[in-house]
Amino acid sequence: MQTSPAARYDVVVVGGGHNALTTAAYLARAGRSVLLLEAADHLGGATVSAQAFPGVDARLSRYSYLVSLMPRAVRDELGLDLTLRRRRVSSYTPVPDDPARGLLVDTGDAAATAASFARVGAADDVDRWRALGERTGELARTLFPTVTGPLPTADEARAALGPWWADLVDAPLGELVERSVGHDLVRGVVLTDALIGTFARAHDASLIQNRCYLYHVIGGGTGDWDVPVGGMGAVVAALSGAARAAGAHLAVRSRVTALHPGADGVEVVWSDDDGVEHRTAAAHAVAGCAPAELDRLLGVAPTGPAPEGAQLKVNMLLTRLPRLRDPLVDPAAAFAGTFHVNEGYDQLERAYREAAAGEMPTTPPSEIYCHTLTDPTILGEGLRATGHHTLTLFGLHMPARLFREDPEGARARALEATLRSLDAVLGEPIEDCLALDAEGRPCLEARSPVDLEGDVGLPGGHIFHRDLSWPWLPDGAEATSPEQRWGVATEHPRVLLAGAGARRGGGVSGIPGRSAAMALLKGAGAYT
Repeated sequence: MQTSPAARYDVVVVGGGHNALTTAAYLARAGRSVLLLEAADHLGGATVSAQAFPGVDARLSRYSYLVSLMPRAVRDELGLDLTLRRRRVSSYTPVPDDPARGLLVDTGDAAATAASFARVGAADDVDRWRALGERTGELARTLFPTVTGPLPTADEARAALGPWWADLVDAPLGELVERSVGHDLVRGVVLTDALIGTFARAHDASLIQNRCYLYHVIGGGTGDWDVPVGGMGAVVAALSGAARAAGAHLAVRSRVTALHPGADGVEVVWSDDDGVEHRTAAAHAVAGCAPAELDRLLGVAPTGPAPEGAQLKVNMLLTRLPRLRDPLVDPAAAFAGTFHVNEGYDQLERAYREAAAGEMPTTPPSEIYCHTLTDPTILGEGLRATGHHTLTLFGLHMPARLFREDPEGARARALEATLRSLDAVLGEPIEDCLALDAEGRPCLEARSPVDLEGDVGLPGGHIFHRDLSWPWLPDGAEATSPEQRWGVATEHPRVLLAGAGARRGGGVSGIPGRSAAMALLKGAGAYT
């Protein structure tokens, strides 16, 4: 137990993830009394750094790992001491049936990138690839500035997006991909932005892949995915430091068990690590947790389909980067951006069909990046001196349903298949490069959606808490309250939703956390 709660607060924040911390920091800086309650023994939720391997001086971004969607406004308004580094190499993609050739997209060398397209047989796609990049850049510059204001209406969004509305809102993304580029490998690289944390196919009628794609290409107004210096734990340290400095009371090992909203406020019931129950009153409660968890706290039945994550996360520490089969590409370049493994357009469709049928994908698609090539500070000096590196692998089309019956066995099978898929495009087995921990075991950690559900409370292991929503009001909807205008409303006026499941949630952004604070402060005329 680490807090002496007051009888009443202006706001009680449920959960201690990065969005919850963002809300707490904004409200405390505005003079509100804030109590944040986190069930775990640490803050950050999925946005943490951890020493994953015993006796090894490396702090990995264990779950979330890159930053794109956090607006400059969040960093500036809260005075966050946080450095994000841009990666020059966008991606490297070996040709699946001929991995001695690969597509290297180097944003600093247009000529080399064009030559790489030609080398994999995609010369005709160079100009079309660039044209699509220019279009997505325009989309990012148009739409991303809106995330720090009230939600646009659907009509405002339609007018701002222009032709993009037809491409993203009216038709499955597969139509845009197939119209924009022709080579299977290039199509696959484009499509992967629509599948991170989303179990869908290119032509899925639900358009959940379209929404995922939209969020991935607009981040920061550029679509770039940046490396947080110091790892994801640096994001949490900056946000929690800002909240504490402003006077917010942050309590860990404090599990909220119920919320009882009324006309004048909310009673928050929670227990400390000794199992002692507490009741604290608040004018408002802000839920940084998932919508499904909020329903449980309110004692209501969840609405809509149950969330389901669809990814395998693998963390590795290597003594050196693995050799490639491609003699023309340096591994340091290939792993500096996103390294695509068996993510051709047809391969992605085949893996989806297998998983949808209840089978582990035969050749799992995945993507990898190396944090330490951009930021070696997450390693101790000894590991840096000896050339060690981390690898983060994100496996696609691994839905939670594949792991429910036999979590450990299914995880082992998924990892084996994923490493076999990776080895097929490398010049040597990845196992030959793995470092060993203090007990002589390979520095290799895999987490399935079922593991993420247990580790950090993601419902169904869904990294966005539930399927992403469009970052504007639904067509024909009216926003009559500040909470609705900012996309954080619930059925209860005194309870706001500020986690990844809010509208404009998903990714490491702080957007819904800031929006919840703005709804309360601007609704009261207290923030300009």
